[in-house]
Amino acid sequence: MAERSDRSLSEDENRMNPESEETEKKGGSQSRSGEDESNGPSVERIFEGQGVPSWRRQLTFRAFAVSFALSVMLAFMKLNLTTGINPSLNVSAGLLGFFFVKTWTKVLEKFGLLRVPFTRQENTVIQTCVVASSGITFSGGFGSYLFAMSERVANQSTDPQSAYVYKNPSLPWMIGYLFVVSFLGLFAVVPLRKIMIIDFKLIYPSGTATAHLINSFHTPEGAKLAKKQVKALGKFFSFSFLWGFFQWFYRAEDDCGFARFPTLGLKALQYRFYFDFSATHVGVGMICPYITNISVLLGGILSWGLMWPLIETRNGQWYPADVSNTSMRGLQGYKAIFLKDQIPTWFAVVGYVTISTISITTLPYMFPQLKRYHILVIYLFASTLGFCNAYGYGLTDWSLASAYGKLAIFVIGAWANASHGGILASLAACGVITNLVSTASDLTQDFKTGYLTLASPRSVFVSQVIGTAMGCVISPCVFWLFYKAFKDLELPGKEYVVPYGIVYRSMAELGVEGFTSLPKHCLTLCCGFLVAAMIINGFRDLVGKKWARFIPLPMAMAIPFYIGPSFAIDMCVSSLILFIWEKTDKAKADAFGPAVASGLICGDGLWTLPSSILTLAGVNPPICMKFLSRAMNKRLDAFLGS
Repeated sequence: MAERSDRSLSEDENRMNPESEETEKKGGSQSRSGEDESNGPSVERIFEGQGVPSWRRQLTFRAFAVSFALSVMLAFMKLNLTTGINPSLNVSAGLLGFFFVKTWTKVLEKFGLLRVPFTRQENTVIQTCVVASSGITFSGGFGSYLFAMSERVANQSTDPQSAYVYKNPSLPWMIGYLFVVSFLGLFAVVPLRKIMIIDFKLIYPSGTATAHLINSFHTPEGAKLAKKQVKALGKFFSFSFLWGFFQWFYRAEDDCGFARFPTLGLKALQYRFYFDFSATHVGVGMICPYITNISVLLGGILSWGLMWPLIETRNGQWYPADVSNTSMRGLQGYKAIFLKDQIPTWFAVVGYVTISTISITTLPYMFPQLKRYHILVIYLFASTLGFCNAYGYGLTDWSLASAYGKLAIFVIGAWANASHGGILASLAACGVITNLVSTASDLTQDFKTGYLTLASPRSVFVSQVIGTAMGCVISPCVFWLFYKAFKDLELPGKEYVVPYGIVYRSMAELGVEGFTSLPKHCLTLCCGFLVAAMIINGFRDLVGKKWARFIPLPMAMAIPFYIGPSFAIDMCVSSLILFIWEKTDKAKADAFGPAVASGLICGDGLWTLPSSILTLAGVNPPICMKFLSRAMNKRLDAFLGS
């Protein structure tokens, strides 16, 4: 089996040639510890008969033509104007890219016109470009902070004074704003490629699964083990896709379906402790190391099992008793502040400084309320936040870009205050941070995909830049079509309610009042857990690798504080399955575990495509499956009987 060379990456950074170190790295799956597996032939042994094209030859006209078409199509599906849910489209982009280019090349080959064969590296370029473009529909804030600036949302505000503070969407300034803020994250994370993927050996489950899928599409005939792995991937891919389709019928409302099945009881369900039957989470758990899965479960127990129930008992003391749990003045306030927690390096530094300068110069013209010193301070800390999000993404497959954006709302809003337009300043700052940390984590994940498909880091970076540029034009144009076509956009009870628009507006109105408006002891808890995380990480470094693998990861523990522990249960269940599999047949588990996990992730990921199409077409699930307590069921029967 091919082993990864211990050669320093400095050579690779100078030459950026995939035939050098990247060719020597194993492109297949990794073991639970993150080291290269030693069972069976590596993926690169399977592809040894195929040459690796130079990074320029990986960037083809047909790749970007297909990427543009897919970007337009997927932008409509990911605009977040209905439920606010933001599906991952990595798998869909990789699969659709393969389908279209393969069809293209087959036609050319039939007429003897094919000159350049379709490679897995080119497939990776398409996937990277499409995900970068469609990702702008999320980080661009069309369903959240950007629309929260509009007059339509401002008119729904409970604060009569803030109703006069708004900035309506307009195609020119939206495109200009996105071009100014969307590229900085790419340069912020480039120097961290080696640290994240080679040194830390972060998994990036979706990126790894997408790489397995792309490799399986292009696997040459004749490799016995590879054919079996592809078959296993296909089997679980089909199962996962059909399982997603089956679940859809029972999800007529947000709190319906198998995703709300009270597997641990109704009381546990109230605190988000349940197995949600997500094939994606099960697949992610099979790829992530055991310590990561255990860490997220411990974080879920600490937060939703202990802290939130205890804080709820302080209702009326630490925070007003008459506010809902989703209000930032109440329990939600403790959850959203809490997470505060190669390209040549000179090229990344010059790019970062240049784009920062352009942004600092131009943004105040678009948003006079956002001062140059606000933006300067944001960019001084932005690269650290980008690293934090990319690191957490690599551990658990969860991006917390919106959490960092919400932090900016409070910091800049309090700094600018209401009298100086703090609402618009804070929402614009939210966009700056959200775009930076989102693109940083997306690029790092794409580097992982490229690492496992031998796509050059340069081709991945260039395709990410081109895809981001596409998204800065395509996404505002698609949003503008909806905005002009639906005059009732954002109004309650209508088809496109943009649910997070009013939420972000409310946070901005609260943010201008300063951190004192948050519930009691909120910042104290935040600082306490910040110190605790630093101590735990320091202790992990001191004890060495032998014992560090038994100490939980604070970053992984933090994620359930924000999104709940249900996904952690899924991941731990899959860890248990894999553990038993390894005990009974380690060779098979090592050979087929990553393929099974990738199939589960990819099938469930692909289902988001037809699901989004059905939503856009106004086709809703016919059944709502809910679970009630016996007492509640009796009251419901009595009510219906009367």
